[in-house]
Amino acid sequence: MAAGKGTRMKSELPKVLVNVCGRPMLDYVLDALDAADIDRTIVVVGYRADDVRAAVVPRPNVVTALQAEQRGTGHAVMCAREYLEGHQGPVLVVAGDSPLMQSESIRTLLAEFARDQPACILGTGTKDDPHGLGRIVRDQAGHFRGIVEEKDATPEQRQIQEVNLSCYVFNGPDLLEALNKIRADNAQGEYYLTDCPGVLLAAGKDVRALNVLRQCEALSINNQEDLAAVEAAMREMGMDRRHS
Repeated sequence: MAAGKGTRMKSELPKVLVNVCGRPMLDYVLDALDAADIDRTIVVVGYRADDVRAAVVPRPNVVTALQAEQRGTGHAVMCAREYLEGHQGPVLVVAGDSPLMQSESIRTLLAEFARDQPACILGTGTKDDPHGLGRIVRDQAGHFRGIVEEKDATPEQRQIQEVNLSCYVFNGPDLLEALNKIRADNAQGEYYLTDCPGVLLAAGKDVRALNVLRQCEALSINNQEDLAAVEAAMREMGMDRRHS
């Protein structure tokens, strides 16, 4: 998903084209997908779509889908429907503003899907300070029961450190079924991808949360402070030299 403007970045560039250690942040995400042997990548574009398209043209396995009006993460995936119709395998959905996405995590999620083919797997992570992020709620047996956004969470739920990091593997037909059922009946008038796991769970489908994402993968970029934190993490990991 790479359609956002990223107003808080204080840049006229689409957010995913803002440089991180000298490269557009989207490049790192696409590199991780390539390293995980993803055979086709759909980049959902929106704000300054032609600029984002031009940035991904050199990658032969990438196609783009246009989200002309930004109406939420669920709507972004809806805009890629033409590429998803008839697809029977896994569909990985990740955010374009998470340049520390790791190919090993993607491989782990896809291996879990290949083993049992559940309707949905959420890739989750543990964050010392989960403020602002959706918490993963489990039952006493450890099974996934939902995502609770911080504004809706009880004081007890706010203590949960396992969080949703906008990384999902869906079974293709189940994803389309869920997208048909989510509604934009919220204050923002948007379709949220985070509603899809709950829709599938309510339908009796197998929905899982796999806590496999590393701490660094919880670092997404929404403002200049986030950008500085990600660049510092990249330098520590040696990622700033990987493509120099």
